[in-house]
Amino acid sequence: MAIGIDHVFVVAFVVVVLAWLAGVGHLLSIPFRLAAAPGTVVHEFAHKQACDLVGVPVVEVKYFGLGNPPGYVRHGHPERYRETFVISVAPFLVNTVISFVTFLGLAVVVTTAVDGRSPPLGLPELLEVLRSVSITTLALAIGLGWVGLAVGVKAFPSFGDANTLWTRSRAEWRRSPIVLVGIPVVVAIYVVNILSWLWADLLYAVGIGIVAFAVVGTVGI
Repeated sequence: MAIGIDHVFVVAFVVVVLAWLAGVGHLLSIPFRLAAAPGTVVHEFAHKQACDLVGVPVVEVKYFGLGNPPGYVRHGHPERYRETFVISVAPFLVNTVISFVTFLGLAVVVTTAVDGRSPPLGLPELLEVLRSVSITTLALAIGLGWVGLAVGVKAFPSFGDANTLWTRSRAEWRRSPIVLVGIPVVVAIYVVNILSWLWADLLYAVGIGIVAFAVVGTVGI
């Protein structure tokens, strides 16, 4: 069947539209990547420090960029499974701790701004407090909130980390059954990355903040 000139134009139009949409999608992703930059840097820093801790040589580190992926750590092949495990899950521990400490700082700032009010405060009272604070205090609160949220969002290991652990688990579980202990962790990483489409990573970061505020006892949840 002969292909008419109109079909060629339709195909060309579809290709152009798809290319344009792909470009727009990349542009739209840039603000989100910039907003999550502190978390990306801490995530890759945790990988790097874990490599140094277990003695695995690091080949190349990119802490942050606007490309895909926004950051990475390329390292040598770990000799033992536990080294792979430590490198893969390090960001979860490091990002969670740093996010929690940052949110604790935010809670302390809010507590200071409360200035004699009886905690815990509800949301309307908290908004009233924020409207009355100085620009410096407000900027500090916004900065701490941003960093705490960004670092918490990037706490979970990536699909690449899960793939590395899964490949190593399949290769070594017969020789070392203790490897089976790590499989639930691999499954959890896959599930969380899938659920990130439903903002599971953001909800986790918000949860860290809620716990931090509950510890300080500033805001009623």
